[in-house]
Amino acid sequence: MSRVVRVALVDDQALMRAGFRALLEAEDGIEVVGEAADGEQGVALVRDRVPDVVLVDVQMPVMSGIEATRRIAADPGLAAVRVVILTNYGLDEYVFEALRAGASGFLLKDTEPADLLQAIDVVAHGEALLSPSVTRTLIGEFVARPPDRTTAPGLDSLTRREREVTALAARGLSNEEIAAHMVISPLTAKTHISRAMTKLCARDRAQLVVFAYQSGLVTVRTGS
Repeated sequence: MSRVVRVALVDDQALMRAGFRALLEAEDGIEVVGEAADGEQGVALVRDRVPDVVLVDVQMPVMSGIEATRRIAADPGLAAVRVVILTNYGLDEYVFEALRAGASGFLLKDTEPADLLQAIDVVAHGEALLSPSVTRTLIGEFVARPPDRTTAPGLDSLTRREREVTALAARGLSNEEIAAHMVISPLTAKTHISRAMTKLCARDRAQLVVFAYQSGLVTVRTGS
């Protein structure tokens, strides 16, 4: 990495924090700027240190990781901070709640060290941790939820192209895949995504996916 990525750790298990710290500090280009043992301390830490990425445990005393994420995402001074939720529980209801709260993605606590390092690199560069399996989980959540267009006042502001790229992103396609599908360059696809995010006040690609299903822009295909 050309710049040092500043990371904060928020987890109520001291041993888990120590393990993450040891792994991250052994890596060139990453600096651990602080630790917190609960969500409330975590929010205070992030406001004080303003890291690039914060790893947040989903279940903690005093304040949950979901609520901590929501407060971080709602703070204009922390707009550049990216939250990655840590969980032991896999793809469950926390996926939807974490992304809706403003997380850029999530990881299992037993993820491989190389995958953790890659995840930090990905979110530090403004992308989102949205694998196809995560996207399928989100779709499953939204199947049972009617579209709520009142939560998506920016839908009318999107151009036809911007709606199309947003819908494709919600299907789990990368910029390169979107470009191939639309027969445009990857740079043009990225530009459309960026403009859509700006108009919708989306922090990152994860928020675009939430928007697409909440607004009804994308509907779930129940057939083959």
